[in-house]
Amino acid sequence: MKITSYELFLVPPRWLFLKIETDDGLVGWGEPVIEGKAATVKAAVDELMTYLIGKDPLPIEDHWNVLYRAGFYRGGPILMSAIAGIDQALWDIKGKYYGAPIHQLLGGKARDKMKVYSWIGGDRPADVGMAAKKMADSGFLAVKMNATEELQYVDSYAKIDEAVSRIAAIRDAVGRDFGVGIDFHGRVHKPMAKILAKELEPYRPMFIEEPVLPENNEDLREIANHVSIPIATGERMFSKWQFKTLLAEGYADIIQPDLSHAGGITECKKIISMAEAFDVAAAPHCPLGPIALAACLQVDATCHNAFIQEQSLGIHYNRGSDLLDYLEDKSVFQYKEGYVNIPEGPGLGVVIDEAHVRKMAAVGHQWQNPVWRHRDGSVAEW
Repeated sequence: MKITSYELFLVPPRWLFLKIETDDGLVGWGEPVIEGKAATVKAAVDELMTYLIGKDPLPIEDHWNVLYRAGFYRGGPILMSAIAGIDQALWDIKGKYYGAPIHQLLGGKARDKMKVYSWIGGDRPADVGMAAKKMADSGFLAVKMNATEELQYVDSYAKIDEAVSRIAAIRDAVGRDFGVGIDFHGRVHKPMAKILAKELEPYRPMFIEEPVLPENNEDLREIANHVSIPIATGERMFSKWQFKTLLAEGYADIIQPDLSHAGGITECKKIISMAEAFDVAAAPHCPLGPIALAACLQVDATCHNAFIQEQSLGIHYNRGSDLLDYLEDKSVFQYKEGYVNIPEGPGLGVVIDEAHVRKMAAVGHQWQNPVWRHRDGSVAEW
């Protein structure tokens, strides 16, 4: 079996899909994308695929090492996202070749279903109490929200009070046992992160996410010593080598590698298993499309320390084009009582509606994240 061709599809709302074809007629799908840099990742995939044309798709570990190690300059969000989507597609082909879901090829399931959470509140969080109650009524057991709007290095306590009041509204709406992840989104710098984390502590968040930017991970030490809330980070980390440092320092409780950013199934399986040795949980990042989510669930199934999965159905980015629109069988991601079953079909376990993909690729997208500024005109973290 040989790889004969590939196609890339820029599809709304902000995704990039990859289709790899073989001379046996088997097809694999991947989702290589960085939100806001889809066209750049597309160019990287084009470069990397020149190596794979004519190759047997099955020796994935070797292909991964060539794509990574044969580049003198390596790593980073663009190259690792390009590798991630290619890797997903190769695993999809391999599963279809053997007639088995990917999790069987990774050693088999450690669980039958995966807990999921839903996003509420948008980029600038608002009406979160009502939104959390709606999600609870629909069966979810947990949600995640942005903690704040933009914050300066040292900012007003009024913004802290507003953030805390939103969490209080959620607790009033859904009670104290409902899971609430609070994403600082890297918007909060250390001076304010310490204050905000301490003020949120009485509301028992499920976790606080990216309390500081990942380039400032050394600050997690001070925050971890300041509060007892579990600290999550990792969506902007792209290799086992970056996670090695984070885990060795011991100040993260939950890692969040993204299977479309951090080298795909091959790399993220290793990252999550490495975290297990440090007694650290995993909650893979995935505000993306159905291929990325399917890849996450295949890896989640095999990892004892994976405890909850992000998913994008109904997220504020997806207005007009959502997760299920690109699937032939939409029931594969049927959420029930806060969980989703692990897909059991061959490969990724999802069947992509290629006609819809082609239709929406004709529409395309040029999604970019907004540029925020503080009142003094300086650029704010989004």
